[in-house]
Amino acid sequence: MAKGRAKATPARSCPVAAFQKMISGKYKLRIVWDLKDGPRRYGEIRSGLLRGTEGSAEIAPRVLSRELKALTEVGLIDRKDFGEVPPKVEYRLTRKGKSFVPVVAAIRQWGERNLSDVAVLADAAE
Repeated sequence: MAKGRAKATPARSCPVAAFQKMISGKYKLRIVWDLKDGPRRYGEIRSGLLRGTEGSAEIAPRVLSRELKALTEVGLIDRKDFGEVPPKVEYRLTRKGKSFVPVVAAIRQWGERNLSDVAVLADAAE
């Protein structure tokens, strides 16, 4: 490396690496997909993640909270706290998050076309 040159961070040098880091995690894409239809509360998001996942373990509340916080920090979702007791919190896609929905839709369509084999889907779930 030449003197005086700072090492480029992956996020700045490669948009694919930055994108991968932003969406890494088991549930982030599914959360964004679930929010495409409008705001959801925590419990609604949690139950949405359990749909269509026969045999998979329930998502731990701590894991879901971490994923939601990460999506909020990167600006894909917004968290609205109504300041009520019992607590009422709602999550919705931001403008940036809404612009991401077609990307998730394309991934979904690719999966439907190329992962239709049950054995392939079973392997992918493990």
